Amino acid sequence: MGGLREMAAPFVVSGPTGVAIRGSLKGLTGQDEEVLRLVGGLLGSLASRDLKARCAAGLDHDSDQWARRKQGLTGDSSSRWAGSITKASHDQWALARRGQLAHIQSLQASIGMIARRLSLPVGSRGSKGAPGGYRSRQEWFAKSRRLHLLEDRLERERADRAAGRVRVVRGGRKLLRNRHNLKAAQLTEAQWRERWEAERWFLQADGESGKRYGNETIRITPGGEVSLRLPAPLAALANAPHGRYVLACRIGFRHRGEQWADRIVANRAVAYRIHYDVGRGRWYLTASWQIPAVRTVPLEAARAGGLVGVDMNADHLAAWRLDAHGNPVGEPRRFDYDLTGSASHRDAQVRHALIRLLHWADRHQLAIAIEDLDFQAEKTREKHGRRKRFRHLISGMPVSKLRSRLVSMAADLGITLVAVDPAYTSRWGAQHWQKPLTTKTRKTTRHDAAAVAIGRRALGCPIRRRTQPPPQHRSDAAGHRSVQAASGVLRREETRPRIPGPRTRSAGAGRGAKAGNQCAHNRSGHTAEHESWHQDSLPLSP
Repeated sequence: MGGLREMAAPFVVSGPTGVAIRGSLKGLTGQDEEVLRLVGGLLGSLASRDLKARCAAGLDHDSDQWARRKQGLTGDSSSRWAGSITKASHDQWALARRGQLAHIQSLQASIGMIARRLSLPVGSRGSKGAPGGYRSRQEWFAKSRRLHLLEDRLERERADRAAGRVRVVRGGRKLLRNRHNLKAAQLTEAQWRERWEAERWFLQADGESGKRYGNETIRITPGGEVSLRLPAPLAALANAPHGRYVLACRIGFRHRGEQWADRIVANRAVAYRIHYDVGRGRWYLTASWQIPAVRTVPLEAARAGGLVGVDMNADHLAAWRLDAHGNPVGEPRRFDYDLTGSASHRDAQVRHALIRLLHWADRHQLAIAIEDLDFQAEKTREKHGRRKRFRHLISGMPVSKLRSRLVSMAADLGITLVAVDPAYTSRWGAQHWQKPLTTKTRKTTRHDAAAVAIGRRALGCPIRRRTQPPPQHRSDAAGHRSVQAASGVLRREETRPRIPGPRTRSAGAGRGAKAGNQCAHNRSGHTAEHESWHQDSLPLSP
């Protein structure tokens, strides 16, 4: 058991720090759509130019360069549009830097895995969850070439990071690559061009507290009237005073509409973004604002009445209710979702499963225990090269999306989330809880047992069960009794060391100190010389 890694302590998950809601712009006229396209195209070209300047500055960028970039964009747009563009460029550069670091870490993990497997004999088996050597000399040779390729990539990425160089594509790298293979993407050149231009438009403005309705650039009144400040080159298209253009449609927000109305009436900052969905042919407006951090409850308070352990899988959420002592209560629950089809369908499936889970936990007034999952180190093909189905399984699990949605939805309902270390939960749950919780009328799965293990870890209880029921008498007919380790005992989740010799003082025949002389157990009063007595062979008959 020396190979077990140190497990992190459970913690209460912090609530969300921002809110985003979306509404559809219905009833736009042809003139409205033309103005939005012109404004988005003009500001998009300015955003591309500014992003190029920001990437060229690299690590030498400072506040003076930021001010010069903003000053250069103000004449072609406005001061507020320029501020939004420069801030978006800086955020995009920072996001690219984080992605670059993640890519370097992935390359390091792949190189380490290949180097380890190359050092093992060909055909050697793996142990303790680690893969063994490669199966053939051909595969060994191919992986040795790939090792040199990855090392060259790692060297280039490290050099780029040291110099502050990043590679960013406005509009998305995936859409850019589709241009070279339109047939596989099932797009014509005109359809691809329309999507490419729509993704590169820039129609977003940051909010300002103290300004009218919380945003001076894109303004929405409590009645739903939408207007935007036109850039200087397009000021002739204004249909309202002060260079503003008012759209013919009205917008309303069903979700969090009251919170949004309270903010704009109080002139608190609200950021807006207008974007066009080419597939549906619709215009949407997204409103977002920051919220104060919700004060989390102490871990002891979340554990007070028990909680719900949840195990996330590729097609469902397995949940089981536990009391404060870590004992499963009632029947396990399963919340299914289907992750096939379009992105909107997958997102709706995840939200539907989460809301059913949250309503069930809310009825019992219990917290929810989840695993703090991160599959970045497990997705590398160097570790699971031939297990394509398993790689596809873990790559398709919406870990980050499910976690972010669960945090925001639980905060709305006032449900506490407790995150635990995911180490060994599935293995120990199946080993110690699947069989005891299986009855004639209930078939407990590995995922249900894992949910129990997650809940027990969140409660501070050991997962592995060692306490046996008391025997009917003091002899060893029922086996040797073991004792549950207390919560303060170190290394309590490890197995007992094997002590050689008899397990009790009442050792049977052939297992005691005089096991070599069976006659000594049946005779008394014999001296030491009798212990050497033995039966002679019988005489042969004539």
